[in-house]
Amino acid sequence: MGLLDIIIIILVISWLGGFALQIGGGLIHLLLVIAVIILIARLLGVTI
Repeated sequence: MGLLDIIIIILVISWLGGFALQIGGGLIHLLLVIAVIILIARLLGVTI
């Protein structure tokens, strides 16, 4: 598991926790979108 995978997991957990605790902001949603884009790019084999 690489560093990007760990960051993606942390962002998803933080995002879900923000919904559960009602303390999510716009920044965490932006970071989650970036994490999903990176994950999809890695699954397709695109190097970033």
